[in-house]
Amino acid sequence: MNLCLDFGNTNCKAALVEQDNFLHQFSFTRAEAFQAIEDILLTYRPEHAILSSVIKHDEQITQLLESHCKKVVILDEKTNLPFFNAYGTPEQLGVDRLALAAGALKVFPGENCLVISIGTAITYNYITSSKYFRGGAISPGPRLRFESLHTQTDKLPLLREEMGYAPVLGFDTASGIKSGVINGIIGEMKYFIYKYGKDFGELNVVLTGGYLPVFENKIKNQIFADPNFLMKGLNLILNHNV
Repeated sequence: MNLCLDFGNTNCKAALVEQDNFLHQFSFTRAEAFQAIEDILLTYRPEHAILSSVIKHDEQITQLLESHCKKVVILDEKTNLPFFNAYGTPEQLGVDRLALAAGALKVFPGENCLVISIGTAITYNYITSSKYFRGGAISPGPRLRFESLHTQTDKLPLLREEMGYAPVLGFDTASGIKSGVINGIIGEMKYFIYKYGKDFGELNVVLTGGYLPVFENKIKNQIFADPNFLMKGLNLILNHNV
C-alpha cells in the first residue's frame, strides 16, 4: 500500500493507494498534519510514501514517514521521474506540477496533454506524447483574484469565495466582481485550450484542483475532470522509485 501526500498552499491531502485503487482519502490543515499522518501510518501501515509539498513542511514529518515506511520519496527537482523534465528552471518548479505531469503520463500515455489545476494559483501544464514536460503558465486562482480586488482598491468589498452563479452582466458590485473573476477564469482557460491545441496539435485537456467543482461544468465537452489526478501522478512517481 502507498501513502501519497499533497501539501498545497491552502490544504493538505492524503490518499492510500493499492494497485491504482484509492482506498481512503483524507484532508487536514497544516497544523493538523503531523498528528493526522501519524494516525494514518499507525492505522493502515503503508509500506511506501511520497510527499509533494509546495510549502515549507515540518522536517519531523519526513522523519515520521521514514520511521514507518520502507521507502519514502520527498518529491523535488532531483527525484527520478518517469518522464523528461524540460523546464528551464527546475529548482523553481512547483513539485505539484511534476505530479500533474506524471498523472498525464498515467492516464493518457503516448498522447499530448494539457493539465489545468485550479487552486490558490492556476497552473497550465503541458506534457508531450514523447514524455516531455514542457512547462505552461501560472495565473492567480479565484481566492487571490477576489482578495487583490479588495486589497488593491479603496472601495471594492471582499467576496469570500462566493462561488454560485456568476452572470456575465453583473447587476451590482458583488455580482460584477464575481462575473469578472469567474468568467474571466473561464475565458482564460478556453483561450489556453484553444492556443495549445492550435500550436501543438491534438491534445487531451484535464481539469483538476481544489476549485474543480466550480468550473468542471463550465467548459463542456472539452475536458476530462478528475479530482484525483495529482494523486495518480504521485502514485506513479512513487512506484517508479520503489
